[in-house]
Amino acid sequence: MDEATYIAVSEAYMASLFRMAWSLTNNRHDAEDAVQQALLKAWKHRDRARPGAERAWMTRILINECHDLVRKRRRVVPVEDFPETAAPDTGGLSIASGLYGALQALPDSLRTPFLLKYMEGMTEKEVAASLGLTLPMVKHRLLRARKTLQKMLREEVAP
Repeated sequence: MDEATYIAVSEAYMASLFRMAWSLTNNRHDAEDAVQQALLKAWKHRDRARPGAERAWMTRILINECHDLVRKRRRVVPVEDFPETAAPDTGGLSIASGLYGALQALPDSLRTPFLLKYMEGMTEKEVAASLGLTLPMVKHRLLRARKTLQKMLREEVAP
């Protein structure tokens, strides 16, 4: 990937990358750090990107950065020492509705494909490429995520 293509791709997906990072880290500052580190790594290794798969490639780098960052944060500072942070832009979802909380309660293996597909508008094939999974595995995880969310939301509404 040449410099002009890299700049165009990174600018086009910046907001999407940030939303994904915030969803994975639950912290604005960590999300900003993860996006910055992911873009730096993508820049250094831009020659490895396959034409047409740049979005999936950048998303995979970002997901790895987020997981690394969250792992490091867990070892360094207890959660109790952090002040409450503002909730991220939930794409028009009402936090009070419980959907945002239910999404955050999903395990990463279900939440990440769900967010990429339904919040970021990726195709299942792009999700599979981003996560390094097979297409059937992505479809299975999306199904499990939908069923788990449905169950969680029904339990919340039931008296």
